[in-house]
Amino acid sequence: MKLSLKWLNGAVATVSLVALTSSSVLAQRPLANPQAITAAHLKSFLTFIASDEMEGRNTPSRGLDTAALFIAEHLENWGLKPMGDNGTYFQKISLTRPRVVTDKCSLTVGGSALKYGEDYYCDRVSGTAQGPLVFGGFGWLVKAKNIDAYAGMDVKGKIAVLVPGPRTAPPGLGASDLTGTEGTDYADPVAYAKSKGIAGIIYLSTSQTSSSWTRNRAAREGTNGGYRFEGKPREGVTTAAGMPVVYLSEKSSASLLSGEKLKLTDVYKAIEDEKLLAGFSFPDAKSGEIKTAADEGRVYTQNVVAVVEGSDPVLKNEYVVCSAHYDHVGLNSNPNAVDKVYNGADDDGSGTVSIMGIAEALSRAPKKPKRSVLFVWHCGEEKGLWGSDFYTNYPTVPLKNIIADLNIDMIGRSKKPGDTNPANRVLTGPDEIYVIGSKMQSTQLGDISEKVNSEYLKLSFNYKYDDPKDTERIFYRSDHYNYARKGIPIIFYFDGVHEDYHQLGDEVSKIDFQKMEKVVRTVYLTMWELTGLPQRLVVDKVLK
Repeated sequence: MKLSLKWLNGAVATVSLVALTSSSVLAQRPLANPQAITAAHLKSFLTFIASDEMEGRNTPSRGLDTAALFIAEHLENWGLKPMGDNGTYFQKISLTRPRVVTDKCSLTVGGSALKYGEDYYCDRVSGTAQGPLVFGGFGWLVKAKNIDAYAGMDVKGKIAVLVPGPRTAPPGLGASDLTGTEGTDYADPVAYAKSKGIAGIIYLSTSQTSSSWTRNRAAREGTNGGYRFEGKPREGVTTAAGMPVVYLSEKSSASLLSGEKLKLTDVYKAIEDEKLLAGFSFPDAKSGEIKTAADEGRVYTQNVVAVVEGSDPVLKNEYVVCSAHYDHVGLNSNPNAVDKVYNGADDDGSGTVSIMGIAEALSRAPKKPKRSVLFVWHCGEEKGLWGSDFYTNYPTVPLKNIIADLNIDMIGRSKKPGDTNPANRVLTGPDEIYVIGSKMQSTQLGDISEKVNSEYLKLSFNYKYDDPKDTERIFYRSDHYNYARKGIPIIFYFDGVHEDYHQLGDEVSKIDFQKMEKVVRTVYLTMWELTGLPQRLVVDKVLK
């Protein structure tokens, strides 16, 4: 008996059910249709997803949005049900990039106006301050060490001139030296300044190189990224408000200290030697006025979410999740680089198109699974698992009804015979894949995973990263982790870090599509097995 399957391009694939029944696992599910997943079809998807036109799929970016539209268009053509917001395939996620509004900032010292971008730049907060200047060294309070930046000075309503230093403790001290109650017995420079009623802060230059000063300025102005994961979208744009803070250039710092007993060279030496500096008051003639302005610069990105509904009237209310992240790391900032796109073919273009392949094959299967299958393409994984963090906190199906997550992140590369490159030391071979977490929460899930593999393609499953002593902490570094921490059993499929991990060389030309086909078919049948269980998976272990 044969089945004919028609693809979107009009081509017809003929699948023999005799081939599908060649093992006991497949004999139980002859209509699952894993052979619909082919290397050629995966390649056609990946050629688009990892193309230069996607501009590295940074979160957020035009390229990522285009990739989301590409995925959604195919989902619609395949007839999958949208499971994003408001009947769409997109689950909206809010990001903010607090940034300085440069044309609304000003700084005057001793009656002379300084030039923004040349003499100073502002922090990302809106506020005003006017008054005499006081020098407070590094700005810390640590009573146990007799450190008080403003000892013997009346500083209320004044502007503090400080030296930027370590964020965790004063120079020469560690966090263990901060004893007692925070805010009373010790306080960081900003918190202490606020408690003393200081109106604003002027930071002196800590670098004698203009490049670092320019880079830090760009970060405050939001011109070099700096997006923050906000999560649930909010209406409107608010303005950050608080104590105004400005940073002087080296030239302006030296000018401010001109005529004082402290020189800029003394500041640099104190930083180098981790020595504290005594406070003092500047002459009244050097009074200052600060005006800073900032806004949140909110933008939006999205997860892509769809479902194939199950056929069983009861079990269809439970879900098996198939997930991947479709973002990567964007464009090369080196203006002299010939190759400017981090294509991310393996990371995680391979997972992105694998889930697409599973979705299409399932949509065309002659028989639907009993449980529903939820497909989630997460954004922002490279930024800190943003998309899966958001989805597991704001799920579009009841989280308690998700019985497992099968996550694919990098399955497209193979180690070639004779490869002695140390960067490829842990890269798996063409018939091998790391299977991570399958036994960490559910013994039953691990058994099912192994049974399907042993009765089908017999890949070599490598459990190296299940070791709790794994120094790379691979288990915690992809989207499945956010499902696992919610108590949902997971399996993470991974080919291993290689020479092109997060490099410009992660391109389609280096992908082993035959390996991808084998892994994706194995994941597909594992999913199918889970959808037909009479009872949901037994969770018999607590994730540590």
